[in-house]
Amino acid sequence: MMRSKWRKTSPVCRFVFKHVSLMPDVHLGKGALVGSVLATKDAIVPAAVGVDIGCGMGAMLTPYVATALDGKLKTIRKEIEAAIPVGFESNKKSDKAAQNWQGWRSFKDLHKGVQDLQNKATTQMGSLGGGNHFIEVCLDETDRVWLMLHSGSRNIGNKLAQCHISTAKNLARLTQTPLPDRDLAYFVRNTPEFDAYWHDLQWAQDYARQNRVVMMARLKAIVDRAIGGGKPSKPLLEVNCHHNYAEREVHFDEEVYVTRKGAVRARENDYGIIPGSMGAKSFIIKGKGNLESFCSCSHGAGRLMSRAKAKRSFSLDDLIAQTEGIECRKDSGLLDEIPAAYKPIEQVMAQQSDLVEIVATLRQVVCVKG
Repeated sequence: MMRSKWRKTSPVCRFVFKHVSLMPDVHLGKGALVGSVLATKDAIVPAAVGVDIGCGMGAMLTPYVATALDGKLKTIRKEIEAAIPVGFESNKKSDKAAQNWQGWRSFKDLHKGVQDLQNKATTQMGSLGGGNHFIEVCLDETDRVWLMLHSGSRNIGNKLAQCHISTAKNLARLTQTPLPDRDLAYFVRNTPEFDAYWHDLQWAQDYARQNRVVMMARLKAIVDRAIGGGKPSKPLLEVNCHHNYAEREVHFDEEVYVTRKGAVRARENDYGIIPGSMGAKSFIIKGKGNLESFCSCSHGAGRLMSRAKAKRSFSLDDLIAQTEGIECRKDSGLLDEIPAAYKPIEQVMAQQSDLVEIVATLRQVVCVKG
């Protein structure tokens, strides 16, 4: 974990609290570095949260063991792909878990720019999205079966973020606020713009969490059918955590707004999830409550190269070799997610031993990419 001081010439620095913490998976991102933790007093930077509001991870430890999966991996993958839309796709019909979500009651209070998107948001709840989002069946060191997935707030979160980022930039332009970068445009606390963004941010974060809940229930049902004959199993542990979000928290005895972009909250005994790349290890962790990191840790391995460079650098044969033993798609459409495009996850974990302790080490046996 690194600390970075902001240059005093920036007007944004008067809101920055203490320092900016950088996680070991840090890499370039729009608005803020991916793998950064920014604490602010009385202001928030919408682009520092980013457009995939509430993106995060879900994991579940099942009562099953590895031998129960023998001969069933391909069937499980095909059923996941049939049950959970990926990419830009939506559900043809939303299920009760999505329809009954309490957040729909306040949809009318969201930014006017998304008021025509409720139907789409409803049918997208329970869908994965694209990019580095994924669904996996994994095994830990003792061959226990885990379910894991990575997703966020889908199109509705993206649109909300874009609406508010545009407002922040327009305000900075109208007030002639000097900024080192337009993406550092901010809202000041106790203004209508701040209140509107904070409301919509919390709504989108809740949507993202529920999206993972809906997908995890479908994934669990698929595995229960394949292994347990359809009888519902009882989870032994469940974890659901954001890694693109902002919350009010107390640090160094002061209440601040903590923005984690590509970082997981890791207070003492907080459970979290740190996935490796496709074909690499992943980790269930507990936080150590490191104060200098604002009680945070990395959210994954972090990219070594851009998606475009990965596509230029690797072949389909490379992808097949690097995902050997994993039931997943083996086509050129996944070259941008090839494991070699990411930092070695073991190296990232070694660099944050002061932030987290490892509870379980997982390896994928099924992977469905967005």
